[in-house]
Amino acid sequence: MASTSTPLTLPVLPLDDEVVLPGMVVPFDLSDTDVRAAVEAAQAAARSSGSGSKPQVLLVPRIDGTYAATGVLGTVEQVGRLSDGDPGALIRGRGRVRIGAGTTGPGAALWVEGLKVDETVPEPLPGAVAELVKEYKALATSWLKKRGAWQVVDRVQQIEDVSALADNSGYSPFLSTEQKVQLLETDDPTARLKLATEQLREHLAEQDVAESIAKDVQEGVDKQQREFLLRRQLDAVRKELRELNGDSKDAAEESDDYRTRVEAADLPENVREAALKEVDKLERSSDQSPEGSWIRTWLDTVLELPWNERTEDEYDIKGAQNVLDAEHAGLQDVKERITEYLAVRKRRADRGLGVVGGRRGGAVLALVGPPGVGKTSLGESVAHAMGRKFVRVALGGVRDEAEIRGHRRTYVGALPGRIVRAIKEAGSMNPVVLLDEIDKVGSDFRGDPAAALLEVLDPAQNHTFRDHYLEVELDLSDVVFLATANVLEAIPEALLDRMELVRLDGYTEDEKVVIARDHLLPRQLERAGLEKDEVALDESALRRLAGEYTREAGVRNLERSVARLLRKVAAQHELGDRELPFTVTDEDLRGLIGRPHHVPESAQDPAERRTAVPGVATGLAVTGAGGDVLFVEASLADPETGASGLTLTGQLGDVMKESAQIALSFLRSHGAELELPVGDLKERGVHVHFPAGAVPKDGPSAGVTLTTALASLLSGRLVRTDVAMTGEVSLTGRVLPIGGVKQKLLAAHRAGITTVIIPKRNEADLDDVPAEILEKLDVHPVTDVRQVLELALTEAEVRVPAAA
Repeated sequence: MASTSTPLTLPVLPLDDEVVLPGMVVPFDLSDTDVRAAVEAAQAAARSSGSGSKPQVLLVPRIDGTYAATGVLGTVEQVGRLSDGDPGALIRGRGRVRIGAGTTGPGAALWVEGLKVDETVPEPLPGAVAELVKEYKALATSWLKKRGAWQVVDRVQQIEDVSALADNSGYSPFLSTEQKVQLLETDDPTARLKLATEQLREHLAEQDVAESIAKDVQEGVDKQQREFLLRRQLDAVRKELRELNGDSKDAAEESDDYRTRVEAADLPENVREAALKEVDKLERSSDQSPEGSWIRTWLDTVLELPWNERTEDEYDIKGAQNVLDAEHAGLQDVKERITEYLAVRKRRADRGLGVVGGRRGGAVLALVGPPGVGKTSLGESVAHAMGRKFVRVALGGVRDEAEIRGHRRTYVGALPGRIVRAIKEAGSMNPVVLLDEIDKVGSDFRGDPAAALLEVLDPAQNHTFRDHYLEVELDLSDVVFLATANVLEAIPEALLDRMELVRLDGYTEDEKVVIARDHLLPRQLERAGLEKDEVALDESALRRLAGEYTREAGVRNLERSVARLLRKVAAQHELGDRELPFTVTDEDLRGLIGRPHHVPESAQDPAERRTAVPGVATGLAVTGAGGDVLFVEASLADPETGASGLTLTGQLGDVMKESAQIALSFLRSHGAELELPVGDLKERGVHVHFPAGAVPKDGPSAGVTLTTALASLLSGRLVRTDVAMTGEVSLTGRVLPIGGVKQKLLAAHRAGITTVIIPKRNEADLDDVPAEILEKLDVHPVTDVRQVLELALTEAEVRVPAAA
């Protein structure tokens, strides 16, 4: 243990950022003012004491102007000149001194009072201390041998005093000033030796790590030099083989060419690293190895992809809207959605929000509607409006998951998926990609392509899309995906959830006339080899073509009719039977392309209409080709036949069969209220038929039509020819809401219907119906089936339940 004793009064020799421990002998430069003042004061004090002892100073570390609490008593051993010729003094550290208060003394030096610290260690040394001494000597010897200081090793081994051994670490150059001050201020020799051992051990551990790193670096350099030499030798061997075989270009030159192309290409960092690894494999592979051709194909694919190519979006919102209006009539929902997308994207770009969280602002829209409404051509118009490249991916009949994600490179003839090929074909990372007929995707033992599309069409994860062939991340977040489908129910729910649904419900007759005049006619004139001023179609002819010669939601058949008409005119002109120019009117149609195929019920003779007998009602339905009218026929069996019960025909689904049961039950329970002879329903069999028996039918929306047809049959009152209806009916006679109101009203308009009955709760859906259609239709929202019967049935003329 250490204790303080022996009070002393000494001049202070400050040490700036330096520490001297007991036992150390240190030279000092007397040209320093503080050193000279302290030495001269010590010499003066020694002379005045007359004891003949050596001058004594107090060596005190001074860090940032602050003195340490403990100093070292030093004796001036010699005053003379240093090796460089400057005056100096040699001072030896003797022991620790606890610094007390300041005092006065001779000379210009600072004098302080202090107590010398006595450091004693019991003899013999305790076992733990002896082990500590042994460990310190071993660590110090190891460090000294690494530095080549063999002459110092013996001196350290000869030190037996614990305090002196600990203070000997003051010579260590790797200790910081703070660590040396900590050793100085530790009075207990054993604790000080333990501290010095820990410091030395930490330094050796850091030195081992540094040496390991240096060794690894050197080995890497040696490996690179060795690899460089071997490659040069390999190049020489290949050159000799090339000259021997007469080849024009060897594998080394080819791999060097790929390396040059990869390094020169503007690739993302992760793609560049993957490509360089493949180049290394190509360099190591032999000419006969099939892996070489796989690698070359992969490198060609990667180098051909437009990794950093992007087209600038045209942020002229009004201009984009004009482009969409010019190229497509109607379809306001889709046009508004694209305009909104461009407007939001422009604002994000103006505010520096183009890329957020590694993702850009792409869009995924699902265009669902009947055939021929322009879903596919709309994708090209969207790309034109945005100033982007357009590419179409046909998914109809695709059953292999690898068509979307690509094949693994282990397969012969492996190729990337259709998405990657579409990006490659577009030459841009932000094209408009049309995924055509997404509802026609199938699945079998090769996987489910619709499941593979989940990542492609998910804006939250398609910025890191990974194709199985490429095996590098591909950013699809800036791609505008447009998916088209005819049947919404055929799209998997998880896939549909990742897309924004936009319905295309078909065109009105006025829109068809505009489309035929502005788009279809010019295109078919060119295909028929006719000039614009040679053949013209009057608007009356176009309207009759759309209304009576075709009945569809789209315009494909309308375009075929126009093409057929123009071909007929061109053929007659070539035969000399027709002079040009010629304007086709509605009166010329029958002579050119025959009779109309779809005459509205309202245009037929009243005696020939389907509703000319009781028991027939006109309903509305939604099919895969849009909306359509649906007739319901009902008849009662003769009592003598003994038939009873309900018979349903027309390929009906379970829901529609249940609707017929509900309609029959309602009339049986409310027949007296409605003044109907419900006794006939008990004694005679009821037969309900839906014409077009080869077409499957299902759904609840025929409930009111079935009830009306049966009520007409029992009452003998005809159903009005100009009335069509839709709605689900309940057992209490409530009319419940249904879907597809817009498609059904468009179908009613095409069929010449003027009055439509819909459920009251579907009244809000009328906002989606074009205004020109609503002006021509008298729409009655109802809540009860009794209202339907009042509106649909005519005044009774006969009272004979006749067969339909």
